[in-house]
Amino acid sequence: MSFESGRTASDVSTFIMAGGKGERLYPLTKDRTKPAVPFGGIYRIIDFTLSNCINSGLRKIFVLTQYKSASLQRHVRLGWNILSSELNEYIEILPAQKRVGESWYLGTADAVYQNLYTLEIDKNAEILILAGDHIYKMNYYKMINFHRQVNADLTLGVVEVDKTKSSQFGVLEIAADGQVKGFKEKPEKPKGIPGKSDKINVSMGIYIFKRKILEEQLHKDAKTEKSTHDFGKDIIPRMIRDGHKVMAYNFLDENKKEGQYWRDIGTIDAYYDANIDLVQVNPVFNLYDNDWPIRTFQEQFPPAKTVFAGEEITGRVGLALDSLVSGGCIISGGQVKRSILSPNVRINSFAQIHESILLEGVNVGRYAKIQKTIIDKDVQIPEGTVIGYDHDDDKKRFHITESGIVVVAKGTEIK
Repeated sequence: MSFESGRTASDVSTFIMAGGKGERLYPLTKDRTKPAVPFGGIYRIIDFTLSNCINSGLRKIFVLTQYKSASLQRHVRLGWNILSSELNEYIEILPAQKRVGESWYLGTADAVYQNLYTLEIDKNAEILILAGDHIYKMNYYKMINFHRQVNADLTLGVVEVDKTKSSQFGVLEIAADGQVKGFKEKPEKPKGIPGKSDKINVSMGIYIFKRKILEEQLHKDAKTEKSTHDFGKDIIPRMIRDGHKVMAYNFLDENKKEGQYWRDIGTIDAYYDANIDLVQVNPVFNLYDNDWPIRTFQEQFPPAKTVFAGEEITGRVGLALDSLVSGGCIISGGQVKRSILSPNVRINSFAQIHESILLEGVNVGRYAKIQKTIIDKDVQIPEGTVIGYDHDDDKKRFHITESGIVVVAKGTEIK
């Protein structure tokens, strides 16, 4: 696919919004921003957006951070220092700096407004704005080309979801020609898609603006006292009311599966389900596509190892079934089933791990039994500990969701 007038994806400036608190993911976000939360064993959530950018040919990327961003900044610095500054390519961290006043970022629109000075570096005609906390594969190159071909002031990435989820998203009303005629943030009773009354079109948090239009809108928004300074609540509805050409771009999935895959893993239950899906024989989300690699930072851990294979009679067998096992893991006489082990996890003799997610550095003692549990980094599980089998007991010690997923927070000391 070629761009008009010789323009390419590298002629676009990209902002990735990576400052969210992720309050519904607590306690996984107790010490880190949502885009820095580990996922799928070796990844962080932001890796999927960054991989989409690189695979789409985007090479001028700003990552906007604010809330508890230290681990995210370290991850991007160590794992994403892959572009050539000599070719004017970069992935640059932009922390909140109070550049235009005494306030930190007041909303998504204000975050970009406070960093408009960066657009003077390249003066690109289009600005791509992305959320850094979703799991999906998408070629932004194709969306940028569509935006240019229809000469839109703003193009929104759109995906269909069940109408019952309207309270979680910005919902769009789209005309037959693809122009957006209405946008409401988290409505209780949205209109269904014509012919699909049980479905709605929702915003993916992907916006392509003409640069001059974006600058005009952000300056106007900054002077509006009653604004919440948010793209979904303020900028987009006002542009529609004012008659700007706002177009919808239907999500084109690069996942190579029958159904589209786009997940906002904003709750513990959604996060758990998306992770555990990866251990299926044929998972919905494909991590193994060499044509669309998912990049990340990986420390130099040794290969994963299982030991004690000849003691079936005593039950002391190192075994992992239907699981993802990362580098540095040692399964020493314990059994792991339908689970995800992040790097440097150790499972000691006679321990049983079932349908659980163990983050980096977790050490599970002998005879421990863990079920449907997320254990954050560097937690030591003492010998004989039982988690996930007695919810009344678990509630006294740990965070537990309504569906029964137990979360052991980072730094928890278990006696």
